[in-house]
Amino acid sequence: MKIDPVSLRLFLAVSELGTIVAAAEREHIAASAVSKRIADLEDALRTQLLERSNKGIVPTPAGIALQGLSRNIVNDLDNVATMMQDYASGTRGLVRIYANVSSIAQFLPTDLHGFIEKYPEVQLHLQEHISTAILRGVAENSADIGCFADLGTTPQGVLTLPYREDDLVVVVPRHHALASRKKLTTPDLLNHYLIGLQTGSYINLQLLRVASEHGTPVKFRMQVNSYDAVCLMVEAGMGIGILPVNLARRYARILGIRVIRFDAPWAHRHLKLGIRSYEGLSMAARQLVDQARAIVAEAGEKHAHF
Repeated sequence: MKIDPVSLRLFLAVSELGTIVAAAEREHIAASAVSKRIADLEDALRTQLLERSNKGIVPTPAGIALQGLSRNIVNDLDNVATMMQDYASGTRGLVRIYANVSSIAQFLPTDLHGFIEKYPEVQLHLQEHISTAILRGVAENSADIGCFADLGTTPQGVLTLPYREDDLVVVVPRHHALASRKKLTTPDLLNHYLIGLQTGSYINLQLLRVASEHGTPVKFRMQVNSYDAVCLMVEAGMGIGILPVNLARRYARILGIRVIRFDAPWAHRHLKLGIRSYEGLSMAARQLVDQARAIVAEAGEKHAHF
């Protein structure tokens, strides 16, 4: 059997989603056909690529190695197909973007709208991920550009550029014991139940770091996937939450929550862009990075004049 891109794409789908059924649904193919392709691929390579566990299907060490190789091959083929489609459909490029929820909720809608107005024939594929996954996605060539909160460390092979800044605040129910406070510190929060975001998010990582320094566990009542879910759970009295001030004020106008200043060194965040290299980007991706640089420069000039 020759190794073909369809089998590699199906292998990636199974290894990423953890089940044959989920992979079959995403790729619009019968589950039995997916199983046959994976079995044939393992026979051709003479090694086991996937194994079942209590968490579903996970890649073996050989499968993990094949994941990186397969992504490069599949992405290269996708880029070839996109470039060839330019001649038939007028499409001028494809930019794959991974971004954290803060970037998507605060800055990207306006920035991407401005970009599309200038380059209406560029396709943008935007996916939400936590900052750690974004950096990994850029390093592994799953994304052209990443928008993430600065975690202090960057994987080898990823270049970071400044993007935006924001400030975190605490939101509490209006009748909560902390509602009368003008500011709160991280130790103040550790005494109360928290509504957290996904495991691995910037906010959760910082809470766990500070909690470890104080020898106090973080009391997550639950973890959710969006800031609106955080605020709704806070309003219901399930706990307190942390989110960017601009979003917190927006939610406070319509929900029964109060916004309190967060006095912590990590409450002021630097959001960054991540790329593998500027020279290695497609022309469309370069144009998007150039626009982001222009936005940063303009914001800096306004701040200097102010």
